[in-house]
Amino acid sequence: MTNNAEAPPKGVAERTTRDLAKAAVSGWLGTAMEFMDFQLYSLAAAIVFNKIFFPDVSPAIGLIAAMATYGVGYVARLAGAIVFGRMGDRIGRKKVLFITITMMGASTTLIGVLPTYEAIGIFAPILLVALRLIQGFGAGAEIAGATTMLVEYAPTPRRGLVASLVCLGTNSGTLAASALWALLLGVLSDEQLVSWGWRLPFLLSFVLMIFAVWLRRNLKESPVFEERPDIVDGVALSRDELEAVAQENPESVLEAGLRERKGKAFLVALGLRFGQAGNSGLVQTFLVGYIATTLMVDRSIATDAIVYGSLLGFATIPVVGWLGDRFGRRPIYFALTALTMVFAFPMLLMVTSGNNAGLLLAMVIGLNIGVLGLFALESVTMAELFGSRTRFTQLALAKEIGGIAATAVGPLLAATFTAMTGSWWPIAAMLIVYSLITLVSAALAPETRGRDLVRLEDAL
Repeated sequence: MTNNAEAPPKGVAERTTRDLAKAAVSGWLGTAMEFMDFQLYSLAAAIVFNKIFFPDVSPAIGLIAAMATYGVGYVARLAGAIVFGRMGDRIGRKKVLFITITMMGASTTLIGVLPTYEAIGIFAPILLVALRLIQGFGAGAEIAGATTMLVEYAPTPRRGLVASLVCLGTNSGTLAASALWALLLGVLSDEQLVSWGWRLPFLLSFVLMIFAVWLRRNLKESPVFEERPDIVDGVALSRDELEAVAQENPESVLEAGLRERKGKAFLVALGLRFGQAGNSGLVQTFLVGYIATTLMVDRSIATDAIVYGSLLGFATIPVVGWLGDRFGRRPIYFALTALTMVFAFPMLLMVTSGNNAGLLLAMVIGLNIGVLGLFALESVTMAELFGSRTRFTQLALAKEIGGIAATAVGPLLAATFTAMTGSWWPIAAMLIVYSLITLVSAALAPETRGRDLVRLEDAL
């Protein structure tokens, strides 16, 4: 066996409060950029891209084509989760997070300088799709990487609170993008918006990217990654090298990590993610359209509810993170999922009552309990479920697979069931089923609060 495979004992990697603050801001900012980029694109695809990049087809087909370019980003996300997740576990969290933030920021900025279909023809939508793929490829590992870094940086007693900053980033990014587009729609004419106004949000993201890149360049590596017993000279030992260690010392922690059977923790994490993402797809996506098209209520009421709910989320998210630190992850999971299940039918009764104030209140409560609250708890719990050797990879895959599956299927099923029954009760039933999936997953999971994150093996 070579010297590089000997894996000498590690000391404790010291980090100051200043280092933690940098990691916290970096995680929040990266996630904010991810969600801002996607929200900027989704709004542009819905409002102007059919006219700019697909003008030679009917308006309906142009809208479908524009939204399809939005959808390809989700395919790229899964690929990015696989590629960058493995890199993050092998060469370090910091290096990968530097790459992902640069890819996301650069591709978003370049969308703002793309020539239109009128200028270069079919090459315009081709370039748009290419940049969308790059953007999604980087984003696929961003939230998992930021979560991993924050959880591994955080002091054990405040791990849930610190990790919740990632969730605050999602709120910040979505609200910032929505505000930018609302401002443009309010002050520019349709002609100005189509000719040059749509470029401004994408170009402004360049400033945010520069700050984020600088911050991550000066960020220290995760202390957990540095303390891992399988890290030698900043790189993880290969499986062959681990097997060599195991043969020489069958009782080593490296041998224990090598011998471990994977899979149970991933399935539990997938269930936690699937239920939360399913609730999100119903409340934040399907219900907004259902309220406007089926209930014939002014669309602004539902969108206002999402905005107000997101603003309240700036308090809900850290509180849930703190509660998880105080009482444990599982009890808070049980409480939030039970409340969501109990509130599902009253929520839909309030939404369909014809009372706009009741509708708004119901959606704000449902969003904070069944979506944002679970999201805050999910970030730290999923990271704690996994061993340090494969944490980045498994977390990225669980988030992307669970999220894509739930949000892709949920709104479609809800639309089908409500059309078949002519009623709202299938929406409430689906909220209960999604929350039950999360509840069962939490029941199957061990309590992970306070777990030693340097351990190579999964929590179950």
